Amino acid sequence: MMTHLDILVLLVVVVLIFQRLRSVLGTRPNNIEEKKIRLSKENAEKLYNILKDEADKMQAAEEKSKDSAAELVPEGEPLSELDKTLMEIPNFNKAKFLKSAENAFQIITEAFNKGDAETLEMLVNKKLFKKFQEVIEDRKQNNLSAETDFIGFDKVEITKAKISADKVAEITVEFVSEQVNILRDAQGTVIEGDENYIQNITDVWTFERAISSTSPNWLLISTKK
Repeated sequence: MMTHLDILVLLVVVVLIFQRLRSVLGTRPNNIEEKKIRLSKENAEKLYNILKDEADKMQAAEEKSKDSAAELVPEGEPLSELDKTLMEIPNFNKAKFLKSAENAFQIITEAFNKGDAETLEMLVNKKLFKKFQEVIEDRKQNNLSAETDFIGFDKVEITKAKISADKVAEITVEFVSEQVNILRDAQGTVIEGDENYIQNITDVWTFERAISSTSPNWLLISTKK
């Protein structure tokens, strides 16, 4: 894979080729030679455009990486151990991660209440999925149904982060949200919770992803109240 320096060197070479071709085109009247040189010039232009695009992409990636790092820590403040760990995760963006975590929280909660195993299986690891299935199966056997009316988040914050020896990143997020939770029996009667009572609930969820993975998705591996 070419480095940024390699690309810059090749760009210089292409510029020199342009200059040489211009001088040759100005001194050779022969149509065949001119046609050959014109084709060479077109190939050089294509090469130049390819190299320039690659250089632009690399510069944009570098700037994005710098922006992500700057976003983690306000200017002038020292890096915390948490921030240092997050910066070790390639292309990690704190704001995007937290937004995705919020979405995952709502989707997983809804899927769990509905007994949507297919959705849960895509978003949680095998161990947690098995626990969810056991609760879902127990509800079915007892003809119970759960409902959550999600009001909104009061707080969503990363509290822990670590990278294991086998390069798997784990990030723990604290969610403080307002919800209305109820449990109904087979007749639809509320047997737990209150439809008119908004609860302020704190959940602590841990997500993981191999830092070498090409997938940007994080799997939920743990939930605590």
